[in-house]
Amino acid sequence: MTPTVETLVLGPVSANTYLVTDPETAAAAVIDAGDCTDALLERLRGKSVRYILLTHGHFDHILGVPALKAAFPDAQVCIHRLDADCLASSEKSLAAFSGIAQTPEKADRLLEDGDTLSLGSLTLQVLHTPGHTEGGVCYADFENRLLFTGDTLFCLTAGRTDFPGGSDEALLASLARLRDLAGDFTVYPGHNRATTLDAERRRNRYMRRLGL
Repeated sequence: MTPTVETLVLGPVSANTYLVTDPETAAAAVIDAGDCTDALLERLRGKSVRYILLTHGHFDHILGVPALKAAFPDAQVCIHRLDADCLASSEKSLAAFSGIAQTPEKADRLLEDGDTLSLGSLTLQVLHTPGHTEGGVCYADFENRLLFTGDTLFCLTAGRTDFPGGSDEALLASLARLRDLAGDFTVYPGHNRATTLDAERRRNRYMRRLGL
């Protein structure tokens, strides 16, 4: 059954938080949490929150994790192992450089490329897509053709590489990996509006200019 995907724009840099729910079981995952607001908690009422899935460790995607974990203590906080230190360090998450306070948190599960996460009848697969950060990931639902890209791929653009841990070469390899996925996907990026993978293959200036 097709999952429901709800979008909230939260936090100091207006990052997207996605609520992915299996309608058969009400099992839910929160993808990125730049804040934990009353509106977010209200949307999660009656759902079985299994995971707090982080696409990377920058503060605008993780600041809401401690409060969200407190509200749903059985939910697993998941992040790639190369970005896990960001949860405990405001310097590594870049919160300190922005003058933003960060409550330390820890991961329940350290992700690797190819890991799968079961969400009721749904399965999300972890795609390691470094470049914006060393531990950046995307989450793919291959059955329903959904792709949550964090700050790797946006509508008509791509993630910055000028932060610590960023790499032009790694980002290009990650974009190439996404380009080479079979078929089309609905793309849910870390900021701004959703798009499709086919549209980005055709129109994204990074993919086109760099021969991707």
